[in-house]
Amino acid sequence: MGFEERVRRVQDAAYRIRHHVLTMGEVQGQGYVGQGLGVADILAAAYADQLRYRADDPHWEERDRFLLSIGHYAIGHYAALAEAGIVPVAELETYGSDDSRLPMSGMASYTPGMEISGGSLGHGLGVAVGMALGLRLQGRDERVFNLLSDGELDEGSTWEAAMGAHHHQLGRLLALVDVNALQADGKTETVLRTEPLLDKWTAFGWFAQRVDGNDVSALLRAYDEAEVHSELTGRPSVILCDTRIGRGVPLLENREKAHFMRIEESEWQLCRDELTAGHEGANR
Repeated sequence: MGFEERVRRVQDAAYRIRHHVLTMGEVQGQGYVGQGLGVADILAAAYADQLRYRADDPHWEERDRFLLSIGHYAIGHYAALAEAGIVPVAELETYGSDDSRLPMSGMASYTPGMEISGGSLGHGLGVAVGMALGLRLQGRDERVFNLLSDGELDEGSTWEAAMGAHHHQLGRLLALVDVNALQADGKTETVLRTEPLLDKWTAFGWFAQRVDGNDVSALLRAYDEAEVHSELTGRPSVILCDTRIGRGVPLLENREKAHFMRIEESEWQLCRDELTAGHEGANR
């Protein structure tokens, strides 16, 4: 498959993921909709282009592992799992409801394809390191992907895990950092300044790249480069993805209090219309 065809396939998948996010958001009328929209391109590139999995067998031993460290981003991950055929699209209507397999924070015990449970942030990369090391000790070559956020870089446990990954030369580990510059207590730079991120990850021994996380072409090139580099050097890789909360829906991209959004009943169809118009306009 040519590169342009890969780009188009991922762009189409990202559009459907965003549509699924809006479907789930409307069920509750609020939530982490902005984050789900913002990381849709990252998730689409992973599930439509990179990950090895079987939709009808989420526990297939030879699957690549995708770990959602940021449990409150589950709305985006569920959308990606639905796009991948692992979760039925119709089930998205149950998001956050009693007895649903799709709770508002990701839970491995409930949801097919969810490798770890969310909760307090800062643990995902440590689990990913242990998983990648365990797979290697078993003589396996499956890749381990970990999606985490720039807010999680406030946590010392994340950097301990980063050191461990380099020490053990876990070349099958790829970290994806959603750098949306916002967390629960405000702008990331005012809560705890973590820049320069590229220099820090490089200093920790990782092969680090920084791209526009809402640019599918840039993402795919970064994914490809990470895999090639890991094969050559054995070093873990990280892609720092600068994203925009609410991406694809202009009404939500500029909304204040974007970490946890309240969206009025009358706005949902407008959100869908903006999303569709933007996708169709980009494909003309």
